[in-house]
Amino acid sequence: MGIIKKSNIEMIKKIDALKKENHILILAHVYQPPEIQDIADHTGDSLALSKIAKENDAEIIIFCGVKFMAETAHILSPEKLVLLPKSNAGCNLADMATIEELKNVKEKHPDAKVVCYINSSAEIKAESDICCTSANAVEIVNSLESDEIIFLPDKNLGSYVEEHTKKNIILWDGYCYVHEDIKPEVIKSLKKKHPHAEFIVHPECNKSIRQLADCVGGTAKMSSHVANSECNEFIVGTEDNFIHHLKKHNPNKIFYPVDTQCNGMRTIKLEDILETIEKRTNVITLPKTIRTKAYKTINAMMKQS
Repeated sequence: MGIIKKSNIEMIKKIDALKKENHILILAHVYQPPEIQDIADHTGDSLALSKIAKENDAEIIIFCGVKFMAETAHILSPEKLVLLPKSNAGCNLADMATIEELKNVKEKHPDAKVVCYINSSAEIKAESDICCTSANAVEIVNSLESDEIIFLPDKNLGSYVEEHTKKNIILWDGYCYVHEDIKPEVIKSLKKKHPHAEFIVHPECNKSIRQLADCVGGTAKMSSHVANSECNEFIVGTEDNFIHHLKKHNPNKIFYPVDTQCNGMRTIKLEDILETIEKRTNVITLPKTIRTKAYKTINAMMKQS
């Protein structure tokens, strides 16, 4: 983690004391900065964290991630107070799907089922038939009776699904810039520099990157692969902060970043968490109609997985 500033040490102590005093649960996505991951009660991917929030008896949830993640926690636990430490912690991928555009596509393909990636807004989830994660996207698509699937918003994850199904996938023109910006020449250079390293990559990367990988999967699959691999070196094809999580669980292994960062994930600071705890700011709320429809979409996925 490196040297911790004295001011941060004091903030961490205060956050920890207030958290215990008020029975607050702090959750952090594995793309969060190291100091945020380290103060969290749990780290993981967005759906796993939302499930933890639902199962935990804490009534107040501080979700350190981006907005759609906190929305998912609220959808699964509407009776709890879900707080996002920074209101502008957004996801450009989720923002690339709009209700108006989705309705237009659905009109053009009336027999198609709509599968939305968990990295979508609550409104998009409410307008879809079923949700998916990077881990279960192929399984979800293949489980549907329809031969025509509208898959949104990530075209790269959609193309990965397309490679593993016989169904007709209608791809959305959306992408995560964090993964889209990883270039083959960078990976080839890293592989040349570290010839014994395995390359693990998120399916949100484009096909030219996935074809170079030893493991393609979401953060949970990549974590599992690293833990079980006999290899001791890894080139990590996703947000650089994920390496902090990997190092904590695999201290004897070496990780090489590809120099890619998510601005939304790096928005939250320790002082934002402290202020959120003290003032109960940035409460996540959704209209009941959207929340209940989105819940059905997520629940349909969880029944399949």
